[in-house]
Amino acid sequence: MPYNLNLPETFNAADYFVDRNIREGRGDKVAVRCEDRSFTYGQIQADVNRFGNALLSLDVRMEERVALLLLDTEAYPQTFFGAIKMGAVPVCLNTMNRSKDFQYYLNDSRARVLVVDAALLDQIEPIRANLTFVKYIVVANGQAPAGDLSLSELAGAQSDQLACAPTCRDDSCFWLYSSGSTGSPKGTVHLQHDMVYATETYAKKVLGIKEDDSCFSAAKLFFAYGLGNGLYFPFGVGASTVLLPQRPTPAAVYETVRRERPSLYFGVPTLYGQMLEEEGTMDGVRLCVSAGEALPPDYIHRWKSRFDLDILDGIGSTEMAHIFISNRPGDVRPGSSGKVVPGYEARIVSEDMVDLPDNEMGILLVKGDSAAAFYWNKHEKTRQTIMGHWINTGDKYLRDEQGYFYCAGRSDDMLKVGGIWVSPMEVEACLVQHAAVLECAVIGAPDEDQLIKPMAFVVLNRSYQAGEAMENELKDFVKASLALYKYPRWIRFLDELPKTATGKFKRFELRNLVQSEAGHH
Repeated sequence: MPYNLNLPETFNAADYFVDRNIREGRGDKVAVRCEDRSFTYGQIQADVNRFGNALLSLDVRMEERVALLLLDTEAYPQTFFGAIKMGAVPVCLNTMNRSKDFQYYLNDSRARVLVVDAALLDQIEPIRANLTFVKYIVVANGQAPAGDLSLSELAGAQSDQLACAPTCRDDSCFWLYSSGSTGSPKGTVHLQHDMVYATETYAKKVLGIKEDDSCFSAAKLFFAYGLGNGLYFPFGVGASTVLLPQRPTPAAVYETVRRERPSLYFGVPTLYGQMLEEEGTMDGVRLCVSAGEALPPDYIHRWKSRFDLDILDGIGSTEMAHIFISNRPGDVRPGSSGKVVPGYEARIVSEDMVDLPDNEMGILLVKGDSAAAFYWNKHEKTRQTIMGHWINTGDKYLRDEQGYFYCAGRSDDMLKVGGIWVSPMEVEACLVQHAAVLECAVIGAPDEDQLIKPMAFVVLNRSYQAGEAMENELKDFVKASLALYKYPRWIRFLDELPKTATGKFKRFELRNLVQSEAGHH
């Protein structure tokens, strides 16, 4: 059933997630813990206000975009809510991407200000001259080069008082980029009320999140999933969040859990698999959550027997802001994404949008008021995905007679690797740039834990030799130019690729080949 938020017409999400905590008496409560630092709601509010004033001093106006390319530190809530409070629209960028990706995001969004972590500046240097709209680069957590601004100096000089911009509940609030299966990534525009909706439905009704909880998300804040887990869910109830700036290796995650004792832990399947291979404890955690791709049932059983903790697997999307189908505490069905979250509705339909009966596989449509408004400057993609109240997830699903949903893969060729979408065409385009490669096709193949990773089928140019040395060379070649998670874990050399009469790769034949081989093992 839909859930009515009853928000006033004039509404600013920063007031709800930051200022309301002060009004309700939580000014001295710790909101954020990061490494050896901690910040109260009062300190976060002052920093939010200073950053909002800093943007005003740079002549940023309502609705203009402010790009955030930041590691998970206290600078994130400061800049994210600071931009929202003064009426600008923060755009959260994936820190794992490369320079050419950032050039696209910054020019597509027309962000006037880029806030970048000092540790990520080297990704911006090669593209500076190509940034059409960025007027100011603000450097967080380190030295700013000559000509750039330092976040601590710029914000430090400002007043810690700031009135909210008079945004309305249906104003643009923040953007996330959703990687497209075809063509370029899409700026997904979320409104002021979307974070409140996801908090009231999934966070409160499924996780039962309370003020005395402490959240730790290994999934980063630039993800839709991580942004809820690590920022607006805890802020929505006056809880605290634990931020980890570096890569979430099993060792780093276990150490953070040991030191901070969070009560809610959020990961992705690949990481749960890695953590099961290493020593560590989960003391203090009451509930674990997984999303991003289907969680292998084996992980659920092994995790439960080792830590006596449930992992709640669910499905969410950038377009829906967070999770809309989920397992429940005390009702975990391994292999299933669970049941529809209160406040959402879901349908399984055929290619021509006719509702299908239980146990029939079809396309998953979802409805709920955290849905994005549209894709920025992508009218046709918006119309294909956002169908009135319903969002076409592009996922193949079936629902059993008890209302549990089961994932059956993607309806296009997109791969989900470590919880992040990967376009096979992007990996193919990269491989083909290598002198040895005549042509190639990339599909998803399961690893030993049944998690999907890229597999490349390569036809070599005549003067090159197939073999282990060539396989390693091609893997390194992709690693050097694309985000690490996109490289093919296996490369198979063929004399020719299966193609249709019009010359399109028959990826399904390659998938069938891999499946039939798996069946023989």
